[in-house]
Amino acid sequence: MSVWLDDISRDRLRTGNLFIKIPATPEGVPAITQAISEGISANVTLIFSLRRYGEVIDSYLAGLEQAKGAGRDLSQIRSVASFFVSRIDTEVDSRLDKLGTPEAAALRGKAAIANARLAYELFEQRFSGERWQALRASGAQIQRPLWASTSTKDPALPDTMYVVELVVSDTVNTMPEATIKATADHGQLRGDTVHGTYDAARQVFTDLEDLGISYDDVVQATEDEGVAKFEASWNELLDTLKKNMGL
Repeated sequence: MSVWLDDISRDRLRTGNLFIKIPATPEGVPAITQAISEGISANVTLIFSLRRYGEVIDSYLAGLEQAKGAGRDLSQIRSVASFFVSRIDTEVDSRLDKLGTPEAAALRGKAAIANARLAYELFEQRFSGERWQALRASGAQIQRPLWASTSTKDPALPDTMYVVELVVSDTVNTMPEATIKATADHGQLRGDTVHGTYDAARQVFTDLEDLGISYDDVVQATEDEGVAKFEASWNELLDTLKKNMGL
């Protein structure tokens, strides 16, 4: 972080309404701690796996502890953890389709919601212990789970499923416009749809493993794809800037 942020940039980023975006890659995780420790709010993006999400939470808590040690106002530091949803189903369902069995077909469209629900279980666990309570007493804000990529990519799936099946407190859902309109038009919201689902969510991944579909392999593939897409967009932006500046 210190390589590219000068003091003026840091001051501008220390505002409750501005979040710096940090990818949840092995290289990005340490940057979360540094940004938070300096009072810079962060949107941690590209989270696919529960293991990586645990690392993200730990990095956030470590950053808050360092910020507290430096005398910063913890109440002004915020963060969201952007858990990508639909891309999990895209990857898993393509593998299920290749199997072509009734057992495989029965699991289509279930992995992404199960993954997000288990992420929320982890969120509850990590933001309830003594470590968090000590920070909370000093004014710290929770790192809210954010459901990203919540439009359905498969027309066979309900267009509001990544909204209505992930309703729970302390979360954010960044719906694209079409999903917002679909939810307003025919989304059947029925209250909390996350609590009480954790055992069933774990069973989904047990059933997938029984079919030879590895959770670790799926989340690594989706992370690699997500990083590649972000990198392509970044390079495209740089090329556009260079062109417009005549470089």
